[in-house]
Amino acid sequence: MKDILRLGSILMLTTAVAAVGLAAVYSVTKPRIEEQKRLAIENALTLALPMVEKDAIVPAGDQSDIQYYKAYESAEKDTLVGYAYITRGAGYSSTIETMVGVDSSGKIVGLKVLDQKETPGLGTKIEEVKYGESDPWFTRQFINKPAAKVQLEKDGGSIDSITGATISSRAMTNSIAEGYHELQEAVKNQQN
Repeated sequence: MKDILRLGSILMLTTAVAAVGLAAVYSVTKPRIEEQKRLAIENALTLALPMVEKDAIVPAGDQSDIQYYKAYESAEKDTLVGYAYITRGAGYSSTIETMVGVDSSGKIVGLKVLDQKETPGLGTKIEEVKYGESDPWFTRQFINKPAAKVQLEKDGGSIDSITGATISSRAMTNSIAEGYHELQEAVKNQQN
């Protein structure tokens, strides 16, 4: 019985020390992680809305399922020229999170994959930059297409899917279209 109490006490002490250490590491790293997330969003916004300056983009909504931003022609914020929104789609092995920029007519002007953990060599090709090119070939297909109507070629649209990664391709494509419809609803609700 003494051995059980001694081993239990040692285990309890070890877990308490580990918990305190983990809490200390978390408190030190949390601000840095939040800052890195903020910088990633800021960078994605400049890629999703290349026609506007960084200080002409303002957060507009986060009250619903969609997080979006308004883009203005200048820092004075008098003429609205488009929106950026974050969308999420269930891929093969992860959730694919994308920042999408649209002009005021709903055409996609830019996009950036924020997060994905798809199968290496297959689903990760959504971010693949081919040799000699400067941007991912898969995401380039979306530029100047109406966000509300993007679909894979296999589904009757004009976006070529990635060979061997149809689920990842479809997840990203469908989430962009669905996200645009959610954006329209959120904007309409905010105006009312």
